[in-house]
Amino acid sequence: MSRSAVSNYTPKQGQYLAFIYYYSKVMRQPPAESDFQRYFQVSPPAVHQMVVTLGERGFISREPGKARTIQLLLSREELPDLE
Repeated sequence: MSRSAVSNYTPKQGQYLAFIYYYSKVMRQPPAESDFQRYFQVSPPAVHQMVVTLGERGFISREPGKARTIQLLLSREELPDLE
């Protein structure tokens, strides 16, 4: 994992990014915000704000208003392990 990638996101953001990677790999589709809610046991607004933040920071792309459009813009090597 590159040092620059690690310093660019917080530990919590890293877990969300790792979740996107593994969920997409296993389920063959990106996670919905409700999937994040169940996994991380957080509120809908908390998930939405994290998704918006990850998009603004350039870690993901998505189509607002459309379900399951999150695309990870980092390689697996740049992600932490999912805890």
